[in-house]
Amino acid sequence: MSDGQVFRKGFGLKEEVQKDLAQDYRSRIVEEVRSGGNALQVGEISFRLAKEFGFCYGVERAVDYAYETKKRFPDRRIFLTTELIHNPRVNNCLREMGIGFLNGTGPQDRKVEQLTSEDVVIIAAFGTRVEEMEMLKHRGCVLVDATCGSVVLVWKRVEQYARDGFTAVVHGNYKHEETRATVSRATQFPGGRYVVVWDKPEAAKVCDYIRNGQDRQAFLDQFSAKSSPGFDPDRDLQRVGVANQTTMLSSESIEIGEMLKSAMRDRYGEGHIAQHFRTFDTICSATQDRQDAVMEMVKEPMDLMIVIGGFNSSNTSHLCEIALQHAPAYHIDEADCILSSSEIRHKPVGSAVPVVSRDWLPPGKVTIGITAGASTPNRVIGDAMQRIVEARGLSLRS
Repeated sequence: MSDGQVFRKGFGLKEEVQKDLAQDYRSRIVEEVRSGGNALQVGEISFRLAKEFGFCYGVERAVDYAYETKKRFPDRRIFLTTELIHNPRVNNCLREMGIGFLNGTGPQDRKVEQLTSEDVVIIAAFGTRVEEMEMLKHRGCVLVDATCGSVVLVWKRVEQYARDGFTAVVHGNYKHEETRATVSRATQFPGGRYVVVWDKPEAAKVCDYIRNGQDRQAFLDQFSAKSSPGFDPDRDLQRVGVANQTTMLSSESIEIGEMLKSAMRDRYGEGHIAQHFRTFDTICSATQDRQDAVMEMVKEPMDLMIVIGGFNSSNTSHLCEIALQHAPAYHIDEADCILSSSEIRHKPVGSAVPVVSRDWLPPGKVTIGITAGASTPNRVIGDAMQRIVEARGLSLRS
């Protein structure tokens, strides 16, 4: 145990929890499809499974740590800082195991102020804000840090920006747990600054201000909730370093970096870029691998794509965004979103809530591409495939 009360390498109980993990998350269907070259024919349905999909290393590690924590502390209260990962199946399983959530609304949930030194708190895979980490340490809780290693690498970049007097321009969702944790790494240093941009249009606003200046108040009004306290664009956009939420669309993050570099070049000249601009690729490799796998899979004609993952999962949404460029694509979070052969509940790209669409499954021969976000267990994928074939009056062995 390091830092007096923080576990960062599990408890050496991985083998002891494997049976429970397999029972909750394994899918024989998915294993058979993988062994069959990621393809499966059932009647007139041809499934194509992406080469990279589902649980990544960081997510698998976080889930392992949660199960190990329950095994290690069976008689203590255990809480999660937030959802462990963005998948309803996993978070429901943890609740059923008796693990509560901080600031949740369930009967076993508690607030940080209600914790004692006898309690155990699991830091979610997204990490947590510096301020919350300090509060938890102050309460004397045992802490199990399941923060993904790729997220920690982003933190190190942002911290270095702050030390060197560069404002972090973070491509991400300012409400997302990971981004909130990331920007807190900047403001822990004196003079540390950040601004969060969601997409290229927002990044263009920042670039316009770097090049020309503009209505300062209008800029502050637009980015007031997305920037550090006391943010001054005249001062804080003179030197910027690019970072991103690890689950964003890789191509867009790269374009945003190039946009900001071009703005700095226009403002200060090519010879002074190094004094005013820094960037590092902080998209996690698992996110990139899953995006690449979708782009590779759609080289083969698909009648439709099913993208499986939590509706609040950023990396899943971006997989659907890529797939939608090539075929009708439906983002579902569980198998029960397959309502029938004629109706499907899904979350359209850019929508805040799921909708029900009709006539999603074409009659006759159909080729369906399947992929899943990095937080999606194989069992959810297998259940969805089973549900699809059942909609055609067929079945698969589970």
